[in-house]
Amino acid sequence: MKKRILSLLLAAVMLPGLAACGGNGSPAGGNTLIYASGDYTRINPAMDEHGEINILLFNGLTAHDGDNQVVPCLAKSWDFDEAGCAYTFYLEENVKWHDGEPFTAEDVKFTIEAIMDPENGSENAPNYEDVEEIAVMDEHTISFRLSAPNVTFLDYMTMAVLPKHLLEGEDMQESAFFRAPVGTGPYRLSSWDEGQAITLTRNPDYFKGPAGIETIIFKIVPDDNARAVQMQAGELTLAHLTPKDAENFLGKEGYAVYDMKTSDYRGILFNFWNPYWTENRDLIPAVCCAIDRQAILDAVALGHGVTAYGPLQRNIYNNEDVERYDYDPARAKSILEDAGCVMGASGFYERNGQEVGFVLSVGAGDQVRLDMAQAAAQQLQAVGVNCTVEVPSKVDWGGQMAYLIGWGSPFDADDHTYKVFGTDKGANYSGYSNALVDQYLTQARQSDDPIVRKEAYANFQTALAEDPAYAFICYVDADYVASDSLKGIAAGTVLGHHGVGIFWNVTEWTLEQ
Repeated sequence: MKKRILSLLLAAVMLPGLAACGGNGSPAGGNTLIYASGDYTRINPAMDEHGEINILLFNGLTAHDGDNQVVPCLAKSWDFDEAGCAYTFYLEENVKWHDGEPFTAEDVKFTIEAIMDPENGSENAPNYEDVEEIAVMDEHTISFRLSAPNVTFLDYMTMAVLPKHLLEGEDMQESAFFRAPVGTGPYRLSSWDEGQAITLTRNPDYFKGPAGIETIIFKIVPDDNARAVQMQAGELTLAHLTPKDAENFLGKEGYAVYDMKTSDYRGILFNFWNPYWTENRDLIPAVCCAIDRQAILDAVALGHGVTAYGPLQRNIYNNEDVERYDYDPARAKSILEDAGCVMGASGFYERNGQEVGFVLSVGAGDQVRLDMAQAAAQQLQAVGVNCTVEVPSKVDWGGQMAYLIGWGSPFDADDHTYKVFGTDKGANYSGYSNALVDQYLTQARQSDDPIVRKEAYANFQTALAEDPAYAFICYVDADYVASDSLKGIAAGTVLGHHGVGIFWNVTEWTLEQ
């Protein structure tokens, strides 16, 4: 657990990302795009899931296209031997790292083994826990033998490949490489002004051909309000804004507004490492019933999204028939009272002489999450649960009581379920454990039969609803505002966690002069 916490804290990234492959006026002038980004302390795609910038610097063996389907990238093709449960990848030749060294199968082997090594504490490790053997056949052929079927394996091979020649023997959490990364991607790191900007320049030797935009600057603007001000001042080319701020740009000359669907949900994570929830786990359904999701969605996100009741609503395996814990204050009070809670003189319920309530933590700089947390806290207080909100300087995953969490994947249903809700998995930051949840998630990833998977995921969602890990609130759209000189954004792509994925086809973007 300590390594997982360390991994996330070191990343300190406000906008998470995914690994994929891509195929002229701006605020800075010329052929330069300025993007409002959260801050980075390192760029380490192997250890951290997060990092929108990863997709510009690195490639995986596979990628996701605009329909979120798996397509070739560093691997031009692959075979699957069902009897041996083995994938063989045939790699692109003549691919070079940004320092000019050749990319080979050894780099792939090194990267996945580093992620799998428990000493490195990667939150991505659950994606590869079935890998039993990695065999390099030659410089451009590599095979993975699995101990059990994993239908999601090709999705997970979108993982950014790292250079063995620069990282072998290095500390995968602390290496200076992650402040000066070298990849195979369409852009190279040019400079990094800590806390200010990360500047990328076009890779002229990119194996799929050079990108259309010469320079991309990740300008560090972690505060939502500041992004809107800088966008209005013409200091940015592209920014992910709050729904309220984005609506102010509708119809304004010189701007384009993109209201994009996502699989990105928000909810209250309950920290089961905290003894409060060991003692009061049975009160969580009351918390769920006390939240008016539609009111929060309308007030905070201006209706840009849908109310949430589970983690797979934007997935083909969603189970619409699960318990949704619809807003019902009377039911919330009934659950509390049936559990032995009594109303105290303060106006809040008490249990065994202790006030019923908890502190809900929110990450700094995210105004939407803060507004949602404050609205939920007010609704909980109205039914007698003393919920308060705090914005800590650092997230204490092991010690906090609850957190306004965000997850979601537009890809296979295994992504952001197995490693988020599975016992002791790499992204399970709540300490949640449920044997039935584990069983159904494993069944689903080990079958490629849609009927089997549908039943397994339906059972998983039922078990999760009966023993909630989160109080789900809503799925939020991603509201991007861009200079109308920026062309090529695929507005129809369903984006992921935090609205990530907009850069999937960045090599095709252009800036009109």
